[in-house]
Amino acid sequence: MKLLIIITFMLFLQACSFTPDKPVPLAKSVDLNRFMGDWYVIANIPTFIEKGAHNAIESYALNEDGSIATTFRFNQDSFDGELKTYKPTGFVSDHNNSEWGMQFIWPIKAEFLIAYLSDDYQHTIIARSARDYLWVMSRSPDIDDDLYESLVQRSVDMGYSREQIQKVPHQSSSLKNKSTILREAK
Repeated sequence: MKLLIIITFMLFLQACSFTPDKPVPLAKSVDLNRFMGDWYVIANIPTFIEKGAHNAIESYALNEDGSIATTFRFNQDSFDGELKTYKPTGFVSDHNNSEWGMQFIWPIKAEFLIAYLSDDYQHTIIARSARDYLWVMSRSPDIDDDLYESLVQRSVDMGYSREQIQKVPHQSSSLKNKSTILREAK
């Protein structure tokens, strides 16, 4: 049943997406090795599977074939909620490494655009041309209010609605411990 829901959702996304007049900007160049690792989802416009997410982390690892093993995990509806884990695969589709297809199930690849990446690889914004979903991520679960506001404003400047962007709750110490436990379990 879960698979059927995901397939239906992905087909719906593909059918309903539109491209505004202004394209999403892309990071000029992404060093994939530096991009790999854990990214804390600080804010988002959530998909249906991540509504109510707490302690959301997206982790990337480069596979030998150039694809990207992705693990997205979060607690559902509270800090102690059920741990949800999804493992899509990323496929880089441009020579700058900033445009990917994210595949939850074959053959559908959802658009995944690295629209912003800080020079120090500490903050990123993942966008879609349709401006329907957004992920503001950081290497740390806590960022200061000024930085948060600047990343949200950058998203708004790309054409996203400020009212739709939601902060993702993080419980820092618990999150770090869960991340370590999950990595050691692999």
